[in-house]
Amino acid sequence: MHRTRPLLRTLALLFAALATLPLLGACSGTGTLNALSARDTYTLQTGVPYADGPRQRLDIYTPTATPPTAGWPMVVFFYGGSWNSGDRADYRFLGEALAAQGVLTLIADYRLYPQVRYPAFLQDSAQALAWGLAQAQRLGANPRRVFVMGHSAGGYNAAMLALDARWLQATGHRPQELAGWIGLAGPYDFFPTDNPDVRPVFFHPDYPPRAQPIDFAPADAPRTFLGTARQDDLVSPERSSVQLARKLQAAGVPVTLRLYGRVNHATLVGAMAWPLRWMAPVLADVRAFIDAP
Repeated sequence: MHRTRPLLRTLALLFAALATLPLLGACSGTGTLNALSARDTYTLQTGVPYADGPRQRLDIYTPTATPPTAGWPMVVFFYGGSWNSGDRADYRFLGEALAAQGVLTLIADYRLYPQVRYPAFLQDSAQALAWGLAQAQRLGANPRRVFVMGHSAGGYNAAMLALDARWLQATGHRPQELAGWIGLAGPYDFFPTDNPDVRPVFFHPDYPPRAQPIDFAPADAPRTFLGTARQDDLVSPERSSVQLARKLQAAGVPVTLRLYGRVNHATLVGAMAWPLRWMAPVLADVRAFIDAP
């Protein structure tokens, strides 16, 4: 009789997590996923500054397992939220998921609209990534195995850092220092947009030139992983992920493209958390990409 109690509690928590799925896009459901995530797979440093502003902070998830001889692979992750919202603390479930897989993970905040517009959040993201590249060895990571990753608007940020050299060059670094980049449901070709939250961020209708990842496909771009839901009502999989994959492949860049069923725009990243991994093998695919030579 008593043995059933842990199982019932687990099932109750799982159903609670599933009930929050429609809310994940607004980050409301991440609290449940965070609560369900393990806490013994990582050590956490919070609020580490990569620049001077209050939004220029990151959290560091260091695996508790024995590190590889050359150091952990590292991921610097940027969340979505239409460049209007988001907080690094909402993504503890993702930091835990990657750390449990032996990936040292940095989750960074960046300035948001209306405080800033394009390109300030890219400048912040570049500074955060540059901080990770510079500090990788000190943190126990392998400086040759650093990846930039993002979901939704954060996927755009990651793509621009990996494909448009302007942003990292301003910090004294180059995209070619990266071992690869990972985009989950990122908007890579979206001008003009009908999203009222995004329009003022990019000065609609006066969009800046060369401000979309689809504008860039350098032959020396880092290895690329593009994951997206087959059905996404917010970001077109065909126009963004599939089109960018084709353009990069045509330039000779190694690209892994994954289109997932069951998940939507928001639950694609939620599937990194253990209660939702049955929805899509996003974590396993990302880890395989990181491990690939």
